[in-house]
Amino acid sequence: MQPTTAILIGAGDRGARAYAPYALDYPNELKIVAVAEPNDERRERIKVEHSLSEADCVSSWNEIFNMGKVADIAIICTMDRQHYEPTMKALQLGYHVLLEKPMSPDPKECIAMEKQAEKYNRQLTICHVLRYTEFWTAIRNIIAEGTIGDVASLQLNENVEAMHMSHSFVRGNWSNKEESSPMILQKSCHDMDIIRYVLDKKCERISSYGSLMHFRRENKPEGAPLYCLDGCPAEDSCPFHAGHYYLGEGRGWAKKFTEDTSNEGIINALYETDYGKCVYQLDNNVVDHQVVNMEFEDGATATFSMCGFTREQTRIVQIMGTKGEIRGKMDDNQISVYDFLTKQETIIKFNHPTGGHGGGDRGIMKDFLSDIKRTDKRESISSASASLDSHLMAFAAEESRLKKGTSIELDQFYNELSKEYTTS
Repeated sequence: MQPTTAILIGAGDRGARAYAPYALDYPNELKIVAVAEPNDERRERIKVEHSLSEADCVSSWNEIFNMGKVADIAIICTMDRQHYEPTMKALQLGYHVLLEKPMSPDPKECIAMEKQAEKYNRQLTICHVLRYTEFWTAIRNIIAEGTIGDVASLQLNENVEAMHMSHSFVRGNWSNKEESSPMILQKSCHDMDIIRYVLDKKCERISSYGSLMHFRRENKPEGAPLYCLDGCPAEDSCPFHAGHYYLGEGRGWAKKFTEDTSNEGIINALYETDYGKCVYQLDNNVVDHQVVNMEFEDGATATFSMCGFTREQTRIVQIMGTKGEIRGKMDDNQISVYDFLTKQETIIKFNHPTGGHGGGDRGIMKDFLSDIKRTDKRESISSASASLDSHLMAFAAEESRLKKGTSIELDQFYNELSKEYTTS
C-alpha cells in the first residue's frame, strides 16, 4: 500500500518538529512531497530531511497551491492569522486538512472553515492534540461509564511555567493578541476543548477575568537596557535575563528562534530578535493570568485557571462526581479515581508517552491518516465541527474578560456570529 502524501505549509516548530517527523518514523504511512516555508533555513531542513527536490520547496502557500493538487493531505502550521486563507484554498482544491490550533482568531472565519469542509466533503481536523492522549481519553471514558456518578464540578489548572510564559507569550510569536491570538485562544483553547471533550456536554454560559499584571513597562528594573546582554544592572536578580536563560537551562528553547545553537549563534540571535530583549520593554499585551467559569447544560460547573507564574509546565485536574472523584496531573502520567462508597482509591498509570503533548502529537497523526482512508467518515475526534464548540467557548471567555466578567450566553453568542457570517 502506498503511503498517504502530504504538503507541509509552515515548517516552524509545530510543522517541522511535531507533525512532519511522523513521515520519517513511519514512511510506509506518510510521505511529505512539498513544503511552503518563508524561512530559508527551515525550508532547506525539510528539503534535506524528506529528500525533496528544489522545485517542491517554495516560500509561500500561494506558490504551493499553484502546483495544483499534488498530495492527499495538507498539514497547515502557519501563524494563527494565516490559517484561514490556505485552509479555505486547500479544501477547495480537494485536500484533507490537518490544521494547527487555533482555527483562527476570528470566530467568523472558524465558522466559514467548518462550512467549507462540509461543502467540499473534506476532512478538516484541528490539532487539539490532548484529545489523543491516554490521560484525557481515560478520564473521558471513566466519566462516560458513570464510575463517579454525575459530574457536579470540574477544576482545571494550566501551569504555563514562568520561563515558558516569558519565551512564548512575552518575547515570542504569541505575545501580541492583535498579531496572533488572545491567550485563552492560542494557549488555552486546548483547555476549553478538553473540558468540553471529557464532560461531553454543551456549555451554556461563561464568564472570565484576567489581565497582564506583571510583564509591563512600569515593572522594568531601574536602568535596564532594551537588550539584556547590554549590561543590565538587574542581571543577577531577574529570573528572565535572556543571556542567563538561553545560554543555560533554556538552551533547548533557543532552537525555536535560531538554527545555530552554538554560543555565538545564540548570542547573535538574542541581538537580532525579541528573545534577547527585556521582558518589561516589549509590545506584549496578552494576559499573564486568567480564570474562566463555565456552566453546562445539566447544571455542572467548571473552573479553569491559567497562570504564567508557576514552577512547572503541566495541567492539574480535579473532577467531582456524585459517586466519586478523579484527580490527575499530566506530567505524572497517572490519574486517581476515588469511590465514595467503598473508600477505595484506584491509581491508573499510563505508558510513557512517545512524542509531545503526552503522546497527542503522534496520536493525532495516526488517527487522521486512518480517518481519511475511510470513505464513510468525514468527522474525526477533533474535526472542525467538534472543535468549533470549544473555540466559541474561548471566544466567549475573552469577550467576557474584556467586559469585566459579564456572563456570556453561548447560544446567543453563536447565533449573533452566525448572522454576521451569513451576511458578510
